[in-house]
Amino acid sequence: MTTTKHPAIQMENDHIVQAYKRPPFVLTHGKGMTLYDADGKAYQDWVAGIAVNALGYGDPGLIETIQTAAAGLIHTSNLYYTEPQAALAARLCELSFADRVFFCNSGAEAVEGAIKFTRRYHYDREDAVRTEIVCFTNAFHGRTFGALSLTPKEKYQKPFSPLMPGVIVVEHNNIDAADAAITEKTAAVIIEPVQGEGGIRPASNEFLQALRRFCDERGALLIFDQIQCGMGRTGTLWSSEPSGVTPDLQTLAKPLAGGLPIGAILATENVASHIHPGDHGTTFGGGPLITTVAKYVLNRIAEPAFLENVRETGAYLKERLQELNSPLIKEVRGRGLMVGMELTIDVTPIIEKGYEHGLLLVNAGADTIRFVPPLIAQKSDVDVLLERLDAILTKVS
Repeated sequence: MTTTKHPAIQMENDHIVQAYKRPPFVLTHGKGMTLYDADGKAYQDWVAGIAVNALGYGDPGLIETIQTAAAGLIHTSNLYYTEPQAALAARLCELSFADRVFFCNSGAEAVEGAIKFTRRYHYDREDAVRTEIVCFTNAFHGRTFGALSLTPKEKYQKPFSPLMPGVIVVEHNNIDAADAAITEKTAAVIIEPVQGEGGIRPASNEFLQALRRFCDERGALLIFDQIQCGMGRTGTLWSSEPSGVTPDLQTLAKPLAGGLPIGAILATENVASHIHPGDHGTTFGGGPLITTVAKYVLNRIAEPAFLENVRETGAYLKERLQELNSPLIKEVRGRGLMVGMELTIDVTPIIEKGYEHGLLLVNAGADTIRFVPPLIAQKSDVDVLLERLDAILTKVS
């Protein structure tokens, strides 16, 4: 921990809206899996900007791409064609179920857009009675009003009520409950194939397959929120791949541009054909600099060898965490480099002790530590983590 108070901390306290609780140090630079603070202390990073910095820090190819892109057009708005936006959309369609893409600036924006696309789809089909959206316990879809309405956690929702009506919350992984909830009034079902903020909880293949079947039978759209769990995080490009299920809409964001802000809605032609000029828009979404960088990141992550490393390192991480001998550990779950360790206590003291031991950790709910490191993590990085984590758990217990 830092021994002196950096002036940036005081400036932040004086001038920034206090919506975040931060540890008392200032990060200045990084390399690979390691971040450094203003005092030169090193931290092994198992947060990655909350599952964003897929290529870690100081990646030469990413830096070169940003520099090259910055020498060209940075912004034109969506009033005009630019080649990088079109090229990224084409590549995303090539690598997914989608026929068309809409670009925005964040995950929450992508979810809001998916809600609007759903409403417009049913409106065009003269089926406006469909206004209900089914979501699931422990879900997290964002903090703007529509996305927040689909995030059924009282501490997030209560201060901002009333929220968007027509939200039906169903028990996660409960096929019978989903069967009863999805009706002729259902506009869409939205689900994270692996829940992030809700505690790293994978949906079973059978559950995703049942949701696809119910939506097809009853005329609802299926939306996959892959903002955190997509883009290679679970060891396949899309976390839903093991189920064999494809959605009608899919939201992306976090790692897509390697740390620069971008969001995307992937859509089938069946849905996208109902979106007309003026129905939705964004000033900054899909700008040429961002989409140039995002195409580079997407191509890196989509490489078979890159995904193989995520699978191997992720399996090793899960195995080593399960070997930890601590009475505090309740369960280890997840896939690839998206792993949660549920404890019998609030994890805040462990995260705070992590700073002392040179670890950046993040929670997923009060009782779960979420491991979402840069996707370049290696087994040797896992060994360092486990040595330090073992010491922390021993102290805390």
